[in-house]
Amino acid sequence: MELADVWFCVIAVLWLGYIFLEGFDFGVGMLLPVLAKDNTERRVMINTIGPVWDGNEVWLLVAGGATFAAFPGWYASLFSGTYIPLVLFLVALIGRGVAFEYRGKVDSDRWRRTWDRIITGGSLVAAIGVGLLISTTVFGLPLDGNGNRVGSPFAAITAESLLGAVALVGFALVHGAVFIALKTDGDIRHRARAFASRVGPWALLPLAGLLVLVQLHSGAWWTWAAVAVVLVAAALAFERLSAVREGQAFAALGVAVVATVVALFGALYPNVLPSTLDPAYSLTVADTASSPYTLKVMSWVALFGTPAVLVYQGWTYWVFRKRVSTAHIPPVHVP
Repeated sequence: MELADVWFCVIAVLWLGYIFLEGFDFGVGMLLPVLAKDNTERRVMINTIGPVWDGNEVWLLVAGGATFAAFPGWYASLFSGTYIPLVLFLVALIGRGVAFEYRGKVDSDRWRRTWDRIITGGSLVAAIGVGLLISTTVFGLPLDGNGNRVGSPFAAITAESLLGAVALVGFALVHGAVFIALKTDGDIRHRARAFASRVGPWALLPLAGLLVLVQLHSGAWWTWAAVAVVLVAAALAFERLSAVREGQAFAALGVAVVATVVALFGALYPNVLPSTLDPAYSLTVADTASSPYTLKVMSWVALFGTPAVLVYQGWTYWVFRKRVSTAHIPPVHVP
């Protein structure tokens, strides 16, 4: 296996980490007005992701940076071709981050409600953006022979990419509900588990449809096997949830994410961005990769840097592993 192939797999793993970790972040934000009945319960929900949400976004930064360094042609064509959805996605992420920090700065219900709406809306828009970006990567753009997008700035908005957006939103809702059930106690935990059990199977239908569509488009026998793993893992997650084993349900959803990324990027390879105008214009791993020397230097940096990042992030989750309930929320205090 060439280094370019290795880095294609690395980027797939980075997206896997981002979808898994930021997926429940988005879900918690979108479920804020659904599962919480008052400000104290909203604070409980936000506190479940408070210590980790910004660390989860590091996976996105590294995925983008690795794509830029390892596959500059892929980076240039994808991010310029999806510029408008990408900008909306980044604005949504910025709004969420500001809202997390500012909602508690003023003791006013109106102030907090405004920032809570930004958290919810930003989470929804960001989830849509991630779904559009990944599905566009798999299904492709109208690229010419120079890797430039042909057509309007909205060329990335297709039926397939919209299905990807809905699939990511549906998964984030389920993932977020299971995470809340895992990380909270009391009424919120029961509501989250009930929501995931009742709405979850329907919310994951777009994801199943997306995976089947991708396999019919460019799949292989082993990527079909990955789709089967997704379905089995999702069914197991709901079974474990009904047995009040939220941790096992959360782990099963993690397996589903792994299999989903395998199915999507496996169907994409050896392309990195197909052309819908002419398959001959599709960008491939070999065509867009950086020089062997660049990939070698990147590999040595990743070899030493990645374990440190994983240990630090794992330690963060371990420190904040306990459940949160309304009993742990102090009265509102504004400096």
